Amino acid sequence: MNLVRLRRALALRGLAPASGTPESSGGRVDEATIRPAERVEDAALSWHDARPAAPCAEIVAFLDGIQQSEVVGYAGSSPLVVARVAAAVRERRDGRLTTAVVERRTVAIGRPEVLAAAGPALDGCATVALATDEPPHPVRDRAAASRATDDVRSEAERSAGARYRAGSPHWLIVDGSLAERPAWALDRRMIGVSKSHASLPFDGDELERYLRLPEGHRSSLFVPASRSIAPVRAWALRLWAWEGRDLLHGLVRVEVAPINGIPATADALSSWLLAERAPISAPDRRWDRLLYGIHSVEEYLRALGPA
Repeated sequence: MNLVRLRRALALRGLAPASGTPESSGGRVDEATIRPAERVEDAALSWHDARPAAPCAEIVAFLDGIQQSEVVGYAGSSPLVVARVAAAVRERRDGRLTTAVVERRTVAIGRPEVLAAAGPALDGCATVALATDEPPHPVRDRAAASRATDDVRSEAERSAGARYRAGSPHWLIVDGSLAERPAWALDRRMIGVSKSHASLPFDGDELERYLRLPEGHRSSLFVPASRSIAPVRAWALRLWAWEGRDLLHGLVRVEVAPINGIPATADALSSWLLAERAPISAPDRRWDRLLYGIHSVEEYLRALGPA
């Protein structure tokens, strides 16, 4: 089948042609859901032009983390996983990025009996015990270890953010959601930028309008409905044009403290974020949703190497 011809035929029938889903844009499959949000701007979901892109003139910092994990052995059928995580804050002053905070951790993850069997081999290494409410299963246990690694990374990021905020009042842009951390959700100088769209805030015609947001535009403000600990205000922002690629291409969700959830502030912050877009030539497969400062943090941590 000629896919180019097929895409043209689909366009003639009113479908939106696509050419591949952006890397990691959908989040975890088991978390894919619609969680209807409450709009706090506009009578119906609308698009607002956030252009032109205008760099923030203030000092701005960026927070992100990385993780690596691998199975190093088995006790019976259950794996022992070693995870290495790191998080950092990089601060930009006068156009120059420097590292302000670094957190690095190595942990061994497994069922209690696996950790016990490893014994002195794990001396000096922190451990995380997996739940034992189900019998051992190598695939299920690896999945549980992966979720535990996510938690360790999240804690490293939280600690790095707290250390930075304790000594600095400047803007801090976080890769991910603010809503799981009450202090972040209330911080008027923090911005969360999420690349994942496993949980979507609208359905039906409004979902279609949300996902067809044009480049350089933001959506109406809304209050996400989720399992989050603390409320935030949010909006979608399209960093790059999606047409001919995928509905999720270049789409991010921006979260701020409720006090910043007003149209004028959303417009200003969206304009800043458009100016922070990673170069189109960036080798990272997530370039369409990356900010340059966040990319810089990840590159720094990879160069730093494992803990």
